[in-house]
Amino acid sequence: MPLPPPVSLDVRSGAPNDYWRARVEQHFHDTYAGVQMTKFPEDLRTYEHLLWESAANVVIEFGSYGGGSVLWFRDRLDAMVRHGRIRDPLVISVDIDAAATRANVRDQRGVEILEADLLDPALPAQIRTLLPGDARPFIVEDSAHEYDTTRAALTGFADLVAVGGFFVVEDGCVDIEPLRLDPSWPRGVLPALRDWLDTPQGRRFAVRRDLEIYGLSCHPGGFLQRVA
Repeated sequence: MPLPPPVSLDVRSGAPNDYWRARVEQHFHDTYAGVQMTKFPEDLRTYEHLLWESAANVVIEFGSYGGGSVLWFRDRLDAMVRHGRIRDPLVISVDIDAAATRANVRDQRGVEILEADLLDPALPAQIRTLLPGDARPFIVEDSAHEYDTTRAALTGFADLVAVGGFFVVEDGCVDIEPLRLDPSWPRGVLPALRDWLDTPQGRRFAVRRDLEIYGLSCHPGGFLQRVA
């Protein structure tokens, strides 16, 4: 898939860029189908490309917030069904507190909502029982944005991604000082990702910085493609 080179936000100055601050504030008030969804549209547009390219028929999302992204992913998979790209779509949404997601996703057709902790060692086996035999998962890690949860998501679930498929580690921006707008933000996403990439499991994935193509991304270094 030929893509243009990324256009990066200039974060070389010591203070957060005003444009970045405004976009983050907007991001926290955005919605999809009337439900809050805290994802940049630039990243969602990239997701559309990756879902189509990999013919993913399952989305596994860790961290669903209020459920807006559950609806968005289900609608994208449904569109791929209409275009004949996939069959039998499924969104699996995992959150440590799934009450808001269950309340906002009233029609749960094609959706499995799990209330679970990413650090639970039984979770990978539980999710595997939900997958169809022809599952081609696209995985999004958007949970606590801390070292332990990021590492647990990668270690526990990266093997589900087929060669050519994608795993996205969201919000590595929390570890980039000029992009940290609040000292209460968590840390640990990028250190966990770097450490995991240095393992035998991680070396089966390539970091695709070229996919940060729309000028702004919350996920620097977080677009991973399985290559072996």
